[in-house]
Amino acid sequence: MTETDQGPGASLSAVLGAIARTLQAEPDVDATLAAIVAAAVDHIDGAEYAGISLVERGHPIRTVAPTAEVVATIDAAQYRTGQGPCLDAIAEHHVYRTGDLTAEDRWPAFTPAAADTGIRSMLAYRLFVTDTTLGSLNLYSHARDAFDDRTDEDGRLFATHAAIALAGAQAEAQLHAAIGNRGMIGMAKGILMQRHDLDPAQAFRMLVESSQHTNMKLHQVAAWLVEHRREP
Repeated sequence: MTETDQGPGASLSAVLGAIARTLQAEPDVDATLAAIVAAAVDHIDGAEYAGISLVERGHPIRTVAPTAEVVATIDAAQYRTGQGPCLDAIAEHHVYRTGDLTAEDRWPAFTPAAADTGIRSMLAYRLFVTDTTLGSLNLYSHARDAFDDRTDEDGRLFATHAAIALAGAQAEAQLHAAIGNRGMIGMAKGILMQRHDLDPAQAFRMLVESSQHTNMKLHQVAAWLVEHRREP
């Protein structure tokens, strides 16, 4: 029995504790996302499929780690029409549940396309920490009324743990990226200092000016210089 396989008699708190430890151990954001959706399908009653609508600054909402192609298909219809439970969960900060998409009237542009996939029930939770919305955790089922009030509450607890794990993975990835960028910028400065007999401040100023002139981020300019340092 694995740490997350607690057996049918285990309490939700025990299951969530094991899942939280598993998610914390995931090495990167992609692995954390995959672990979240897999655990959601395993532990939330009625869920056949799962996916995450991810919110990223400067980018449109996108679906990540779908457990089946039908998830990506339904979510694409939401993004295309601008309607749907996942988008409303993100925008309105509420849980959205539907028992039969063929009888749903809240999202008239989205519902017909979703119903054509054979999916009938959806459940969408906002993923957030403090005031930051990370996206939504979305569950899907072919069955009508697959999710009830108990599922709703259990899923809220699961989404809370998932949001904390995702935020932690994102913060760690950003830290690694910052460290890597700093190292790359330092290497680029060294190249310029040696090549043009500059001091550190002058070399950094040259990198900044190149970044502005090329409309590239500073770490991208530095990476280009390091990559091409041996070229004449």
